Amino acid sequence: MALHLKSAAPEPAARARFHSTRTAAFTESVIREMTRLAMRHQAINLAQGFPDFAAPEALKDAARQAITADVNQYAITWGAKSFRDAITAKYQRTYNISLDPEAEITVCCGATECMIATLLAVVEPGDEVVVFEPFYENYGPDTKLCGAVPKLVKLRPPDWSFDPAELRRAFSSRTKAIILNTPNNPTGKVFSRAELEMIGGLCQEFNALAITDEIYEHILYDGAEHIPMMTLPGMRERSILINSMSKTYSVTGWRVGWVLAPPDITDTIRKVHDFLTVGAAAPLQEAGAAALAFSDDYYRKLGKDYAARRDAIVPVLERAGFVCYPPRGAYYVITDISAFGFSDDIAFVRHLIEKVGVAAVPGSSFYANPADGAQQIRFCFCKKYETLEAAGERLSTLARL
Repeated sequence: MALHLKSAAPEPAARARFHSTRTAAFTESVIREMTRLAMRHQAINLAQGFPDFAAPEALKDAARQAITADVNQYAITWGAKSFRDAITAKYQRTYNISLDPEAEITVCCGATECMIATLLAVVEPGDEVVVFEPFYENYGPDTKLCGAVPKLVKLRPPDWSFDPAELRRAFSSRTKAIILNTPNNPTGKVFSRAELEMIGGLCQEFNALAITDEIYEHILYDGAEHIPMMTLPGMRERSILINSMSKTYSVTGWRVGWVLAPPDITDTIRKVHDFLTVGAAAPLQEAGAAALAFSDDYYRKLGKDYAARRDAIVPVLERAGFVCYPPRGAYYVITDISAFGFSDDIAFVRHLIEKVGVAAVPGSSFYANPADGAQQIRFCFCKKYETLEAAGERLSTLARL
């Protein structure tokens, strides 16, 4: 006779023991949720920042060749030598940064893993991490997963400047690091040399690290210059630089990124990375080595193409009634929605998706206090011109309440 056991489901209070306190306040990614809603309602997706146009053919050819050549097994955990060598050559050529590919580079599964691997490697529970706000939505959960305390410093429109006194107050003897994203998502701010020197000076004064997310380094407008924090005096040994292939080469789904750090920090990051993911996709690293050898013409054209897209989308949004804060880098534009009369950004974005047929990201997802972003939403413009034109046609039907 078979014995069938029936177990009762634990009561909600009993189930609480199955959930860690460090994740209790987490929600799913709002950005990815907007993509799912866009698909459900057949809306044009100007929410999630991935291109709807093709990646460079030479890059795809390199990936196909690597797969055909059976580069399909594990690469070295911290990155294939060919790819690390290509990263080294690219930073030497572009920024005159000399790197040791054997001791200062860790290849990860995208910039997302780069950031959490870095924070897990350097942050102790109770440490403080300074973060500019509005921030890319991963930074808050990343710091909390490490048991750190985020210390927020406001970027204020229209130019997304910050108060130097507020920044200084955010630093203390407990500060382990500052996370700096330049060019910035979601604001499009490009931090100036003077601002970077101020931040670097505070890092040195308070013995803190600068963790820089530089994924949009080549997407710049109006003469803006990208300056890696690592190149500033006194910052080479206390900077950790994060980057990825995703945005520069239009391959957000490849998930291949890298961390540049001093050897002792790299050693720890590599250990964390090993147990998080083992390694990034081997054939895509081989293709990445080819991409990083692209000529400067590729990067100049990239910037010009995105500048044209920015200049196409901003007037469309303004005609529809949005107040825009035009970016100087990256491929997003934050807008003010106060004129439309909605109670908050969530209600407005749902209206846009369900009634107008265009998806955007609620501004509240970029703030610790949702009320601070309740009258802002973010659009991305890394799309075909016909996609942007179609979105403009739909937005032209948007009426102010």
